[in-house]
Amino acid sequence: MILDPLRRKYVKLTPEEWVRQNFVQYLIQEGKYPAGLIGIEVMCKYNKMKKRIDILVHDRKGDPVMIIECKSGEIELDDKVDDQIVGYNMKFRIPYLVVTNGIKHYAIRMTDYDRHEFEYLMVIPLYEELSV
Repeated sequence: MILDPLRRKYVKLTPEEWVRQNFVQYLIQEGKYPAGLIGIEVMCKYNKMKKRIDILVHDRKGDPVMIIECKSGEIELDDKVDDQIVGYNMKFRIPYLVVTNGIKHYAIRMTDYDRHEFEYLMVIPLYEELSV
């Protein structure tokens, strides 16, 4: 078990949870993301199914601006993972997507939702750099 400071409860420390907890701390400490604007395992409906977004970042108006998909360390980040998160985001139309397995991470900025077009970013943006 590990204490999740944002959810204020103990959760089971799975490999994916280890990635999630460490990445949240990276966002807060290095990216200057406000802890109060970060949601963990946020429930949402997608094609009449309930899904959980691993990490959801909001802007100061309360609008979602970034989805972060966490995978365990042994999961390879490949085109299949890209297609999963980009396709999942077609409903929500959130401008920034991040994928991490705790070892590798990358960020995507959506450029055209209707044509499923996006660009890879060189770095994960700081909170102040999110263009919203």
